Amino acid sequence: MSKMSSESGSGKDVLGGGESGGFDEAVEERVINEEYKLWKKNTPFLYDLVMTHALEWPSLTAQWLPDVTRPEGKDYSVHRLILGTHTSDEQNHLLIASVQLPNEDAQFDASHYDNEKGEFGGFGSVSGKIEIEIKINHEGEVNRARFMPQNPCVIATKTPSSDVLVFDYTKHPSKPDPMGVCTPDLRLRGHQKEGYGLSWNPNLNGYLLSASDDHTICLWDINAQPKENKVIDAKTIFTGHTAVVEDVAWHLLHESLFGSVADDQKLMIWDTRSATHNKPSHTVDAHAAEVNCLSFNPYSEFILASGSADKTVALWDLRNLKLKLHSFESHKDEIFQVQWSPHNETILASSGTDRRLHVWDLSKIGEEQSAEDAEDGPPELLFIHGGHTAKISDFSWNPNDPWVICSVSEDNIMQVWQMAENIYNDEELDAPASEVDDK
Repeated sequence: MSKMSSESGSGKDVLGGGESGGFDEAVEERVINEEYKLWKKNTPFLYDLVMTHALEWPSLTAQWLPDVTRPEGKDYSVHRLILGTHTSDEQNHLLIASVQLPNEDAQFDASHYDNEKGEFGGFGSVSGKIEIEIKINHEGEVNRARFMPQNPCVIATKTPSSDVLVFDYTKHPSKPDPMGVCTPDLRLRGHQKEGYGLSWNPNLNGYLLSASDDHTICLWDINAQPKENKVIDAKTIFTGHTAVVEDVAWHLLHESLFGSVADDQKLMIWDTRSATHNKPSHTVDAHAAEVNCLSFNPYSEFILASGSADKTVALWDLRNLKLKLHSFESHKDEIFQVQWSPHNETILASSGTDRRLHVWDLSKIGEEQSAEDAEDGPPELLFIHGGHTAKISDFSWNPNDPWVICSVSEDNIMQVWQMAENIYNDEELDAPASEVDDK
C-alpha cells in the first residue's frame, strides 16, 4: 500500500492484452506503461467520460449511494460513493465521497486531457470533481462496505478481524476523532476469521449475510436487541462449504433465497426457511478453480452469474443448475468481481487481477464475427476498460446514470467512466476503425 497525495493519471490500452508471461517485473512495468499510453491516446474515441482520481490510500471497496442531487443552473449532478482505506500502518477510515458528473448537455471535450491532473477537462473546473466528504475511523482496512437498501445511511463493513461492523454515518462527525477510536453503532459476531462477501437483503429490512475465510456464512438481523457493547450474535450460521467462502448474495425477489461461492469451486443456493443449516438446497460444481464472486440478475429472476480464478464468468439458470448456460472467456487472470447492470437486463461486467474491466452483452452471444473481430474477443464482449495499471479491487455501476461505472485499483487510482454511446447503441454507426489508433 502506498500513500499518494498528488493527482495522477492511470490507465491502459483497451486494445492491448495485458499479459505478462514470464517477464521480469521491469519488463512487465514497461509493457503496462506502453499499454497505458495507448489507452490514453484512444480515450476520446472510446469514452464519453473518464475521470481519474488518485486516492490518498487504495480502496478495496466501491459502491455508489442511491441518492443524486442536481443543482439548479449547473451543468453537473452530484453523486456519492462509499469507499474505504487500506493503509500500511496508519489509521484506516470508512469514506463517503462526492462526485460531480457532467449532465448530458454539458460541453465535454474528451480531447482535452490535463497531463498534470490526469483528468479530462472541458467540463466545469477540472479539479474538485471528486471530494472526500465524510471520514469515519475504522478498525483495520475496509475489506468491503455496503449500504442497507432500506436506509442507505446504514453501512456494513468487513474488517481484517472476524467482526462485521455497522455504521450509521449520520451519527458520526464528518471529521474523525484524531485518537483513532473506532465506534461502530453495532458489532456483528459469529465468524472466526475475516472475509469479503457481504449482502443486505433487499426485501427484509436489516437482514445481512456475510461470507468468511472460516468456511461459513453468517446471517444477522440488525434489528435484534444488542447485547452489551453493541454486539449482536449471528441469527444463523450456514456450514456447507469446505473451503474459504468468497462471496454471498441474496436473491433480489425471493426474501429467503441466497447464493454463495467458495474456494471449493462450488456455487450453493440456500433457503433460510430450511430446517438444516449445513446443507444447501442446491450445490453446483461451478468452475475449474476457486469461485470468487456471484451476482443475481435484477431483471430475470432465474439468472445469475459467477466469476472464478479459472478466468471465466459462468451464466446460470436456477431452474436447471446442472447445465451451465454460457461461459464468458476473455479475461487473462482471476476474476474477483461480477455485477449485472442495474439498467439493462443483458449487460454484465467483470473485473479482477488482469487490470481490466470487461463489459459483456448476453444478447450478442452466438453472433457471427469476422476473423478480425474474433481476435479481439467473443461477440458478447462489448468493451474492455483498460484504464487501470494495477489489479482492480472493486467496481460499481451508477444506479442513476446508465453506463457510468466507478472502479478502484490497488495503486490508489479511482476512475469514474462511461464508454462511448456508439459502442452500446447499435443504431449508431461505429467509429471508423481508422480513427482508433493502435500504434
